Amino acid sequence: MNFSPTVITLLATLSLGVASVAGNANDISQDEALKLRRSGEVLPFQRILQAVFKRYPDATILEVELEEDDGEYYYELEILVDERVVRELDIDASSGKVLQDEVDD
Repeated sequence: MNFSPTVITLLATLSLGVASVAGNANDISQDEALKLRRSGEVLPFQRILQAVFKRYPDATILEVELEEDDGEYYYELEILVDERVVRELDIDASSGKVLQDEVDD
């Protein structure tokens, strides 16, 4: 699996615990995200990417956020699967299970 410089930068940023928030999810500070990663409550982003690329081998990662909703942590990803289709995936941050996979409007 080859990663572009953008994805490598993204991986490095997420491994340091950077997270953001969207919608109704709660804001997660860098310190909290790092603590969650170190405690094992959330999987390393590299494991999440494996699930994404297994489902969409030629996907391009556009955006990633680590979010919390009702005590559950999940990664929200936007991916480009071909020239015109952007999909949004929600992946359980503790198990790697794909919770939602839909075309992003």
